[in-house]
Amino acid sequence: MADGFHIAERNRQGVATEVVTFGCRLNACESQAIRERAAADGVTDVVVFNTCAVTGEAVRQARQSIRKMRRERPGARIVVTGCAAQIDPSGFAAMDEVDSVIGNAEKSAPGALIDTGLKVRVGDIMSVSRTAGHLLAGFADRARAHVEIQNGCDHRCTFCIIPFGRGNSRSVPAGAVVTQIRELVGAGYNEVVLTGVDLTSWGDDLPGAPRLGGLVRRILKAVPELPRLRLSSIDTAEMDPELMACLADEPRLTPYLHLSLQSGDDLILKRMKRRHSRADALAMIADVRRVRPGVAFGADLIAGFPTESEAAFENSLSLVTEADLAFVHVFPYSARPGTPAARMPRVDPAEVKARAARLRAAGEAAFLRHLDRRVGTSVSALVEREGRARAEDFTEVAFTGAAAPGSILTGVIAGHDDHRARLDVWSVTA
Repeated sequence: MADGFHIAERNRQGVATEVVTFGCRLNACESQAIRERAAADGVTDVVVFNTCAVTGEAVRQARQSIRKMRRERPGARIVVTGCAAQIDPSGFAAMDEVDSVIGNAEKSAPGALIDTGLKVRVGDIMSVSRTAGHLLAGFADRARAHVEIQNGCDHRCTFCIIPFGRGNSRSVPAGAVVTQIRELVGAGYNEVVLTGVDLTSWGDDLPGAPRLGGLVRRILKAVPELPRLRLSSIDTAEMDPELMACLADEPRLTPYLHLSLQSGDDLILKRMKRRHSRADALAMIADVRRVRPGVAFGADLIAGFPTESEAAFENSLSLVTEADLAFVHVFPYSARPGTPAARMPRVDPAEVKARAARLRAAGEAAFLRHLDRRVGTSVSALVEREGRARAEDFTEVAFTGAAAPGSILTGVIAGHDDHRARLDVWSVTA
């Protein structure tokens, strides 16, 4: 499921280009490439919707936003791209508000946003065999930089439509990744996030099949001036030994892992076609905690997957506590047409909603336990905006006073307000 981290973000740059982003960090990274490409091509008065297809709700929100934008900017040219557009180009092309639909492989190419008169330019994503790392000069209004190192997915989880929007897995060569990160650090970024659809499959298609841990080690060695390197999301089944070693001995690799768990029940995991069991996930989490005390974990969990019994759901619910998760992202199951899970016996929608609420409540309680543990501990936090920063373990931190976005504050957490930690006294270290 794309990165397990979902946002809806609007970034306006005058009337020249506006990109409305739905979905994962990878989409956010590619939206910046779209902005830079539009500027280079001299494109004006265009609104680009970079869509997400991970749930039916994400698609609905994109359509709603497109209609609203047409009312707000009747003279602008509206272009739709991203995973939802790649999967259902005709559906978006049929919207009266839409002027052009562009595929995922085409969206940041030279001239992609120039009006050619063609309403649909969407190629066969499964035929794409290369991924070019977008060498970005920077990220507007962002404290950190996101670097795409991988795209696509070779796995076919039964609930997931994303491979049909992204294609098969393909990796950016290590040298290109290091070059991009060096450029971004030179531009003043203190934190870089490695992003991808299936991040831990990085390297499978490259000569010698290198692993993600080797790439992380190479980045940290080649760019010693980078203060913080973060991973966006990892698959529990693909934690390689070198990545574990980096967590153990490299403090610049942030102590936070977001896991694509999806369920805590073994039978449901099999029906999802996941490659780990409950025991596998718990063992991996325990192994990481042994080598990196203080690490925090986040996870994606699906509530109400087809055939999920109350007992199976309880296994997911108890996993939140047993794994001692700090951040829980809950997805009510959303049937995606064309996936095997969409043909399985459904859980009653009211029950899906109720289970999602119970999972979120468990996640909120887990988060409060995490905040309680942080009180009195030292923190290093990257400033995201006025009064808000993000700790290495992904905890949001409130602070008073002025500090530039992208700078790093250190201090001792004095308390919390049930939503974020509080830093009363701090100093800037980077």
